[in-house]
Amino acid sequence: MYSNSVVDKLKWSLPWLVRYPLWRASELIYRLSNSSKQTHIIFLVANHYEPGLGETALKRVEKWCELAQATGDSVRDHDGTPFRHTNFFPAEQYEAPLLDRLASLQAAGYGEVEIHLHHGIDKPDTPENTRMVLENFRDTLAIEHKCLSRESPSAKPSYAFVHGNWALANSAGGRYCGVDSEMQILAETGCYADFTLPSAPDQSQVPKINAIYECGAPLSERVPHRSGANLKVGRPSNGPVIFTGPLVFNWNRRIRGFPVPRIDDGALAANQPLKFERFERWRKANIGVVGRPEWVFIKLYSHGFFDWDQDCMIGDQMVRFMNGLLELADRTGDWKIHFASCREAYNMVLAAVDGKTGDPHQFRDYRLRQIMSDAITQQTESVDSLVVA
Repeated sequence: MYSNSVVDKLKWSLPWLVRYPLWRASELIYRLSNSSKQTHIIFLVANHYEPGLGETALKRVEKWCELAQATGDSVRDHDGTPFRHTNFFPAEQYEAPLLDRLASLQAAGYGEVEIHLHHGIDKPDTPENTRMVLENFRDTLAIEHKCLSRESPSAKPSYAFVHGNWALANSAGGRYCGVDSEMQILAETGCYADFTLPSAPDQSQVPKINAIYECGAPLSERVPHRSGANLKVGRPSNGPVIFTGPLVFNWNRRIRGFPVPRIDDGALAANQPLKFERFERWRKANIGVVGRPEWVFIKLYSHGFFDWDQDCMIGDQMVRFMNGLLELADRTGDWKIHFASCREAYNMVLAAVDGKTGDPHQFRDYRLRQIMSDAITQQTESVDSLVVA
């Protein structure tokens, strides 16, 4: 029986809580010793996008696409790139009309589609079934909808991943997964990075926080991402990369006059309004590639099917917040803001590892390109060859 008591949450959180002071101290030392004149802030949003099924789901997706396009038109970064989410669509909710609409949104430049999976709900899943579901959904997205990405037109599709109910690699005590070797399966089926974490105060939260890193244990083991080396300039990555969002404390809350901290995990939700103080907490989490301190990645997350959170996720509140940050950046010159998909952020990370410097915008397609873009290029080349002939 799953327990959700305060005692259990505290017990599950202890591994990362006891490491938090050390992480904060090391982060401060690193930041002071690697000061740079201007910081590039790369925002990415991992949207756990679960619209449901049928006509109701299609209406939700249509509304979402309208909001996404309106917000993207209203908010563009310093490169002219529209604000957008990466929509992690659950394999178990696949319906072609829903993905057709999201693929159209992607083609217009307002968000990309990646893979989300809920499994092991009623009983533990098996490695064989997990592999089959991932491969089938990967190929459906790539072939039928031209979503996902790859290194070359002849390469197999690659994908980013978010685990449903946070239970990556059977990290939730056997609930909502059941497959110890899940990370190995992800690697073998083309997953280049996981964007599930953080998940505190859930049992699935690992001790490693506020980092872009590799699994420290063999991928065939349960929870191999509980530790691992941070990605570093000059040290190639074997993947899949674990790409976490901020997990920090907000000390602004007061109860009877006393400060009572709450977790700020980058959630885009109505009960955590978007304010400059949140941006400062996210920025000071200092998530990036070791040796490239001027590129700071802020991975936020949302649940797009929660209508009451949409103003914060992709509505007017987000428009005001991001435009405010852009205006402040223009006035102070302290940062340059970039909006990236999860794929683009991963490409920037690989560029940093390879020693690239300067503006991360130039590395959005550094390694992985959208299948959709390659398909358009191939069609154009085919038409040109016919005209020449």
